Amino acid sequence: MLQRVTSEFEPSDSSRGSLRDPEVPPLNGLRRGRLLRASAWQVARDLPASFRYAAQGLVYAFGSQRNFRIHVFTGAAVLALALWLQLSLLQLAVLVLTIAAVLVLELLNTAVEAVVDLAVGRRFHTLARIAKDCAAAAVLTAALTSLLIAVLLLLPPLLARLGGG
Repeated sequence: MLQRVTSEFEPSDSSRGSLRDPEVPPLNGLRRGRLLRASAWQVARDLPASFRYAAQGLVYAFGSQRNFRIHVFTGAAVLALALWLQLSLLQLAVLVLTIAAVLVLELLNTAVEAVVDLAVGRRFHTLARIAKDCAAAAVLTAALTSLLIAVLLLLPPLLARLGGG
């Protein structure tokens, strides 16, 4: 069973009044307003803020996750090759969707790992390992499927362009 880990994020009794948000309903018996309004806990109050937070997530993933960078550069190379081979719009759409699926799953994998690390800290827990391994397996499955789709769509026109078929 995971223990509630919030004490380091809760303000002292003297400062709670200024941080409480009356618009936020209780969550599992806890008031969300008790949490510090640090950027990790802040709720986007407008659409531009939502986009800023999403951009921060992309910047974080690109800067800290080697596999995310590999997927971005591989996806860009595949799209460049597809454009050079003049694939149809439908084939390009399939490639874009498969590349996006891998990137989305890599972002979710990063989020799962961060949440699991936050919840269990440096302690080993079998369920934490399972969560992390399954999230990584989802990325691997999508990446292998994306590779197969790329080969099926790119190989025939590439061989034709190079004179091999």
